[in-house]
Parts: sequence; C-alpha cells; structure tokens
Amino acid sequence: MCTTLEKTENNMEMHQEREDLELPMFELAIITKATNNFSLSNKLGEGGFGAVYQGTLADGQEIAVKRLSNISRQGLNELKNEVSLIANLQHRNLVKLLGCCIEANEKLLIYELMPNKSLDYFIFDQSRSELLDWSKRFNIICGIARGLLYLHQDSRLRIIHRDLKASNVLLDHEMNPKISDFGLAKTFGGDQTEGNTKRLAGTYGYMAPEYASEGLFSVKSDVFSFGILLLEILIGVRNRGFYHLESGLNLTGCMETME
Repeated sequence: MCTTLEKTENNMEMHQEREDLELPMFELAIITKATNNFSLSNKLGEGGFGAVYQGTLADGQEIAVKRLSNISRQGLNELKNEVSLIANLQHRNLVKLLGCCIEANEKLLIYELMPNKSLDYFIFDQSRSELLDWSKRFNIICGIARGLLYLHQDSRLRIIHRDLKASNVLLDHEMNPKISDFGLAKTFGGDQTEGNTKRLAGTYGYMAPEYASEGLFSVKSDVFSFGILLLEILIGVRNRGFYHLESGLNLTGCMETME
C-alpha cells in the first residue's frame, strides 16, 4: 500500500504533468460518462498505443477518446509530445485536439470525432473502397499533401510526423482527410533539416530506407511515407504483405519496374 508521502508525491507529479501539457483538462468522470464507461459498443478501433472510443459530451459535442494502454510502448512522454505539438497546430487537414485527461492511471487524449473513421477502413476493403471514386481519392491525396506541406514549411516549427500511414489519416463527414497521431513526431528549429535517432519509431513498410537502416529522418522521410500511401490509395492494396509471385517484388518494387 502507498504511504501518505508516496500519495502526496504522486499527486504532485500528476499536478505538474497537467501544468506541463498546457491544454484544457477533462475530468475522468466526464469522459467515462461520455463513452458509457468505455463500452465495447463505443469502441472505434485499437492500435499499438491502445484503444479509441467515441463519445458524446453533455453539450452534445461528439468526441473521439484515445486511451493509452498501460502496456503500450507509447508512454507519458509520447502523450506530452503529441499534446504539445498538435495543440498549437491549426490546419483543416490536421485533426483537432480538444483536450486531455491524466487521472487515476488513465492517460487520455480527446479529439474531434471523425465520423468516417480512418482511410484504411475504406481503401483496403473491397466493398467500401467502391465508395471512393477517383475524385474523392484525388481530394484525399491533395488534402494529405496540404497537411504535410503545413507541417514541413508553414507551421512555426518544422515538424516531421514519422508515422504517416493510412490508419493515421482520418476522414470527416465530407471525406476530407485529417492527419492524426503525432506521438512520434519530431520538431526542427531554425535551419535544421535532418535528425538522427538510435530508437526507430514508426511502421515498417512506410519507413524511408535511410531511416530504417541508419536512423536518419527529415522531411524526405515523410515524403517517402506519403509516396507509399499514395500507391495504396491508387491501387487499393497494402504495401506490407504485398508480394508479386512472378517477380518476387513488393509493391514499391513493382512500381519501379513499371517506370
């Protein structure tokens, strides 16, 4: 059992964490009620970070709640990173973060609800993909490109997303794309254009070769990921898992042979 001193220290740490985030804080009771106690019927999906739930606040606003799992590799630092980055970003092709909650061992991010889920929900499903005609796909591609351009050139700091993929592109009620999940993003200041890391983070199949092999990342890393995503949107198959029997090539390899 925790001693009184340990409880006091934990409360002080939690208070400091809330101050560091500099974002509207939601009470856990409010989010629990909004999501019907994180019921399975309200669950939108799940990733390596944990689960995402839909909910409705008392004023009728619909929200999506990203609930960080206790066993996730993404911890408080990644949550703080995502909050500090996206809280100061304003662009029509970036998902809007409404607030967060750190209470009773829960780490939650509260976003605007994207009613049409994520891009992978459509492009990799044979029946749902038919809902995306070429004009819609073109609009999605252009929207993602505009969002990346803002991150790389027009925001206050140059931001490298490092995990751009179909599941991290959300779609609003008009099928407009919004880039999400900035837990692994990195910022560059001044004239810095390239970074290096010994801890690779991201999704295999979308990683640029120089990043996967040497840990080098830059705006080119996101451009490579965007290129893979572009192929997936156009062709409707995942880069990971695609294998051409005759040539023995993956998706990108097949495209190179067609040039």
